[in-house]
Amino acid sequence: MALDPVPSVTGRAVFIPGADIDTDRIIPARFMKCVTFDGLGEFAFYDVRFDEHGVKTQHPLNDPRFAKASILVAGVNFGCGSSREHAPQSLRKYGFNGVIAESFAEIFYGNSTTLAMPCVMASPADIVAIRDAVEADPETEVTIDVQVLRVRTSCGLDIPVTMPDSAREALLSGRWDPIQELLDNDSAIDAKAVELHYV
Repeated sequence: MALDPVPSVTGRAVFIPGADIDTDRIIPARFMKCVTFDGLGEFAFYDVRFDEHGVKTQHPLNDPRFAKASILVAGVNFGCGSSREHAPQSLRKYGFNGVIAESFAEIFYGNSTTLAMPCVMASPADIVAIRDAVEADPETEVTIDVQVLRVRTSCGLDIPVTMPDSAREALLSGRWDPIQELLDNDSAIDAKAVELHYV
């Protein structure tokens, strides 16, 4: 049984500055002592959103203008570092439905797709254009169109983006969750087990 397809996502956006934003910055390791991923959202980017005294910094996620953002815009090599699944989980739990960046770390990218969270790549100039648009008007609506591989904004931007074919097909077909894929193929798994002499 396929899950809901994800042909597009739309929402307000926020730009997170910096290159090589790693998974430890996205979700510090000390917050990973959890049985489930519930509650991780409040700790997304915690060590850059708060100083050592717990006081809010001037991080974009603390800016009330971007409080309703559900699309994250970033630079190059987003999600690099350790392969912790908690990083995209924390972003999803925070409320993000998609990410636009210059490039992504591969494992982070795969973990994001399995959460039905489209991640698309745009040129540096187009990232700047999106950043400028949402910072000029934080109520700008941004759409990641997975079907036609475009990012469009309510202020008139229409930008080509890329993503791996496998991720795009999984999102469009509703087959983005590997656990559901296993459940859907339990009879084929049982049949293969019978064929294997060591099972």
